[in-house]
Amino acid sequence: MNDYAFLVPLPVVVPLFGAGLALALYRRPRLQRIISVVSLSIVLVVAATLLVLADDGPLVVDIGGWAAPVGIDLVADRLSALMLTVSAAVTLCVQLYSLAQGEADGDEAAPVSIYHPTYLILTAGVANAFLSGDLFNIYVGFEILLAASYVLLTLGGTGERIRAGSIYVVVALLSSLLFLVAIAMIYAATGTVNLAQLAERLPEIDADVRLLLQAMLLLAFGIKAAIFPLSAWLPDSYPTAPAPVTAVFAGLLTKVGVYAIIRTQTLLFPEGRMDDVLMWAALATMVVGILGAVAQDDLKRLLSFTLVSHIGYMIFGISLASETGWAAAIYYVAHHIIVQTGLFLVAGLIERRGGSTSLDSLGGLAKAAPVLGILFFVPAMNLGGIPPLSGFLGKVGLMQAGVQDGSGLALTLVVGGVLTSLLTLYALIKAWNKAFWQTPPEPLPDTHLPKGMVGSAAALVVLGLTLTVAAGPLYGYAERASAALADRSVYVQAVLPDGSRGSGESVDATREDESVDPALEEDG
Repeated sequence: MNDYAFLVPLPVVVPLFGAGLALALYRRPRLQRIISVVSLSIVLVVAATLLVLADDGPLVVDIGGWAAPVGIDLVADRLSALMLTVSAAVTLCVQLYSLAQGEADGDEAAPVSIYHPTYLILTAGVANAFLSGDLFNIYVGFEILLAASYVLLTLGGTGERIRAGSIYVVVALLSSLLFLVAIAMIYAATGTVNLAQLAERLPEIDADVRLLLQAMLLLAFGIKAAIFPLSAWLPDSYPTAPAPVTAVFAGLLTKVGVYAIIRTQTLLFPEGRMDDVLMWAALATMVVGILGAVAQDDLKRLLSFTLVSHIGYMIFGISLASETGWAAAIYYVAHHIIVQTGLFLVAGLIERRGGSTSLDSLGGLAKAAPVLGILFFVPAMNLGGIPPLSGFLGKVGLMQAGVQDGSGLALTLVVGGVLTSLLTLYALIKAWNKAFWQTPPEPLPDTHLPKGMVGSAAALVVLGLTLTVAAGPLYGYAERASAALADRSVYVQAVLPDGSRGSGESVDATREDESVDPALEEDG
């Protein structure tokens, strides 16, 4: 396994190198596009390779040659490798979509010299957050992707985008501040921020202090993941951005927060003292989010509320604190990244063909653009949970885990999940009927859809169907990832293998009876 450890940093290093090169070639937009696509393609190949290799055990790299726990580690285990692979596929498809859109529009809406380096930096931040074995380095990954997202969200400089970006910036800075305070408190209590060492030291500190630290992390990650009641910012921020930006935000940014919750809940706080709180939050997120979606008459806002709602399914699986629940949550995260991103890309195509995303202004698209109708219908049914699609399989896994739990709250969540799925189907069918079947109030603009945009959106729709065809192997992989999360020693021993990669020391704040080094005592 160590022979392939050199691959682990590449999903972070390659996009950063590509971003620098693209920025240096800001006068050569064609070369920028080539660099961007090549960089993202390399990341996808590396991520898929890590997905296979990590199935035999975690791959660990000590950054700068400093061994854990002093040094920073990048760790590719089953969970991080799966998230990395799905995110790499999505970012590549979205980039191809944006290139086709830029070529059709003459790159007037998104300055290429800024867009490509920023997009690659965003990709590097996401990869760093997924791979990091250090709590502070996860924070760094968040800040990298958030800094890039500020730029992408306000591309074009319109008043509407600036206002939406301002809300996003304020909320993101608040969550980052909470995360940073939580990290400082954790270091003060344990003397380390290395995840593997925290897994060993956190059980040694006072239980109430541990609960406070857990609550602080959940609060910070809950804002980033858009968990109710910390989700009000999302529907106002995402719909104003360009279609490719909205799509990649919807697919990835909230999932990085969900990933952080999975990682910390399973590795650092396995006792589950906050599980009931997470269950209530999951139920509220599902129900409130989907009620918001039902009330919308704008397609992008409707999809934004469904995004919030379906975050609740993932939190539901995490809160069950069982291997069955975690496996279903992991599968559902992978499914949702692809399907939700695809729907937002198709929404961009609908806006381009129909001239608006207002459902009251659309109509007649089934006749005018039948391929577009298929591209919307398939992922919409997938998100709604129609069998035998991947959305149905993920929800069935979550419902089974809830029934196995058997508690009243878990069963209430099962009922809430079924209700949410039915309302999701209702909201999406309403959108389908208005956009594609009703008579348009005004004639549709005679607009040509670029083949590159249609092809990129179609690729994600097909990838979503592939999750159904390959549901058995993928769900099996998720179950193995869940088993590894349950056995924390797998992760800890991979990162802290008793000196096989070197040795490091860090302050142990939990031990009051430490002996003083005689040499230091004499110097004093």
